[in-house]
Amino acid sequence: MRRQVLRGLVVLSQDAVMAKRMRSLTQSLVQLLWDADVELVRMTVALLGFLLSDKDIRLSSPTALQLAEALQPLFDNADSSVQLSSILLFRGVMLMVEKEGKKPLKPHVRQSLLPLFFHCHDENQRVAEASGEALLCVAGLVKRRDLEKIVKKKELWRFSECLLEKERSRVAEYLRQALPYLESPQEPLREAAVRFTGMAGRYMQGQPEELQDIMDSE
Repeated sequence: MRRQVLRGLVVLSQDAVMAKRMRSLTQSLVQLLWDADVELVRMTVALLGFLLSDKDIRLSSPTALQLAEALQPLFDNADSSVQLSSILLFRGVMLMVEKEGKKPLKPHVRQSLLPLFFHCHDENQRVAEASGEALLCVAGLVKRRDLEKIVKKKELWRFSECLLEKERSRVAEYLRQALPYLESPQEPLREAAVRFTGMAGRYMQGQPEELQDIMDSE
């Protein structure tokens, strides 16, 4: 039933007037992004993309936060269309959030730095390009101009060192994020994760117990 309703809404959203009226459904649709049904999630992301495609739209802080939180896990979805749509919409959220909502959004989007970096190595070129564009937006929002320059120049080999050097207090957090990518089905992502974990491990040489706890938890 939910799939049928969403199919109907996707069709209706192609009309600009209807899409405008349907934006009141945004918060309800965000909840569906957590569903285990991949087809349902795929249609929901597509529908949200249509509803929020107007460049003049401004998202309230609560809505932007909900979207950012729900979209990030989808970057690693097994369905490449869900991956691509979620990354594109995530970037849109950063561009559409109201000015006063940018500060509360920073901690949430900061968590996407590493996943987006890894997906810049994605075998799907469209996913890789979308990840690069989103990563550029994240770096700008969290005011990491150094990372912005690296992404703009496509010098991704410098990204890990630059990220870790200035955020030593978050090395353990980043290492936990990186470990699942060591088992990625894509070789380029695994290789990027190996390089990153090796580098993060060196930064944690003085914290052997915490490093061991992180490794044991995976």
